[in-house]
Amino acid sequence: MAGPAFRAAAVRVRTPATSANLGPGFDALGLSLGLYDDVVVRVAESGLHIDIAGEGAETLPRDESHLLVRSLRTTFDLLGGQPRGLEVVCANRIPHGRGLGSSSAAICAGILAARAVTIGGAERLDEAAMLELATEIEGHPDNVAACLLGGFTLAWMESGVARAIRMDPADSIVPVVFVPSRAVLTETARGLLPRSVPHADAAANAGRAALLVEALTRRPELLLPATEDRLHQEYRAPAMPESVALVNRLRADGVPAVISGAGPTVLALVEDGAADKVARLAGEGWAANRLTLDAGGTSVLPLA
Repeated sequence: MAGPAFRAAAVRVRTPATSANLGPGFDALGLSLGLYDDVVVRVAESGLHIDIAGEGAETLPRDESHLLVRSLRTTFDLLGGQPRGLEVVCANRIPHGRGLGSSSAAICAGILAARAVTIGGAERLDEAAMLELATEIEGHPDNVAACLLGGFTLAWMESGVARAIRMDPADSIVPVVFVPSRAVLTETARGLLPRSVPHADAAANAGRAALLVEALTRRPELLLPATEDRLHQEYRAPAMPESVALVNRLRADGVPAVISGAGPTVLALVEDGAADKVARLAGEGWAANRLTLDAGGTSVLPLA
């Protein structure tokens, strides 16, 4: 059987940063943020060539072990075969190891780029299949769902298959991220979680996660109670004490703040008029950035 045909032209893919959990929505809720990595992929005659600029330029591998390349290869296999060679150029802006979905961005970029350079790829790999593949590579669907779909997402597993729905967050919400200089491995943060939690804590989180859907989409004035968490943030404090302390300090001041993903970045969800003031509250040791909410998710853009 003949393998797939590939486009001669390069494709450019843009992937957003994401924040998972959002307090009580552990491993389920995700938010797409207006901070982006750009990747250009071209099918070449032979070999593999990778250029990286920006975040991770000094540390990321430039061989088949790169997560983006592994995602490209996995997708090409699913679409019927590998190209003879690849040229990959990465412009990275999402910080690594900070709980802002850099690995999900690489995975989603690889999947969408492979689909885009494969003739007929879009017909053979639809949105649901891309989510399933991204979840298989990442291990859980919360970040990849938000990265692929944009907006505010709720993801779950059903009979071993990843599912997700997308919602539009309220226009007035502005995300402010406080990024520390030190990274924390997701495996380290996840390893601190207990095997069981009190029933009262689980019940409280279920109620807050349901309230968060309403708060993020229609009633931002409820974001402070809606982002309360009892399942994971305090348990992770030994790996990121400064981050948990900042969350507690912001919340004491009435600011809806959470650990972003597995941390150590802190995410505040505030009304537009308060964003600049909140960004000044962290103090030294933090890079505070006012972002936008991303609505489009991972997308193919013109090369220019």
